[in-house]
Amino acid sequence: MLKFAARRIVYMVATLFAVSIVSFIIIQLPPGDFVTSMIAHMAALGDLVDQSEVDALRARYGLGQPIYVQYAKWMTSILQGDLGFSMQWNKPVKMLIKERLPWSFIISLASFLFVWAIGLPIGVYSATHQYSIPDYVATFFGFIGLGVPNFLLALLALWIWFQSRGEVMVGLFSEKYMIAPWSMARFVDLLRHLWIPALITGMSGTAGLIRTIRANLLDEVRKPYVMMARAKGLTERKLLFKYPFRLAMIPAVSTIGWILPGLFAGELITSFVMGIPTLAPIFLGALLNQDMFLAGSIVLILSALTVIGTLISDILLAWVDPRIKESV
Repeated sequence: MLKFAARRIVYMVATLFAVSIVSFIIIQLPPGDFVTSMIAHMAALGDLVDQSEVDALRARYGLGQPIYVQYAKWMTSILQGDLGFSMQWNKPVKMLIKERLPWSFIISLASFLFVWAIGLPIGVYSATHQYSIPDYVATFFGFIGLGVPNFLLALLALWIWFQSRGEVMVGLFSEKYMIAPWSMARFVDLLRHLWIPALITGMSGTAGLIRTIRANLLDEVRKPYVMMARAKGLTERKLLFKYPFRLAMIPAVSTIGWILPGLFAGELITSFVMGIPTLAPIFLGALLNQDMFLAGSIVLILSALTVIGTLISDILLAWVDPRIKESV
């Protein structure tokens, strides 16, 4: 298992390197650069542009030089812990990410736990109680979760919250706890607000997991080896979790690598609607304003989530089905 994990980590590093190259090229494709955008923005506001400052910025970041030179400077800075400077926010990128990454991580982690804590048992129950009323209810809400967009769920949650409490739900804290120091009361207030964006972000993933577990488990329990084990007197609970459940988990476990970036995409809409200070809103703004250092850094974080999720999937798959580590 250690050799298998080490080989996967090497693949992960190589993939991140390749993704960083592709991401940098894509961010550079639009005409001009962030300094050109900054000059146009300042001119529109009637501000004077200091040409010496513009020249210093172009020289510092290698703008106007070949793209491979700019990429080399960018990667060198990242390896030294300098993620560059955001012209849009007039702050170092490291500071912006440090302020917002914890909230993105908290929401994504809460959503991930929600997806598996809710989707897995419901999927198993639906498969073992096919065509029962709970199965129909789970199927109905599964289609709702897959079909209703996140922004509509977020707007509905805001409306329900306002109708029930008479206050607007914005951010992750009540007004009196927004700038208060950390305490047990502030932590409880965070939990009161956190479950709603986590629920909205993880809704589609939960629905997809329910459908995946249900379909695969139904397929497994109808196979001859299950019928033979049942005929030998094996209890239903032991029969279910000895082989069919592990085999039905393989497709679900293999998609963990897709869930993490999917949660980030779902968080984008939720964060906009609910005013949550995560990475997602500033990522969209960075793309629109060609803030390449901010956009590139966030793309690398999203790529890292994807490859880390894929690594977790591979290790879990090797644990669930030992044949995988022998054949890969």
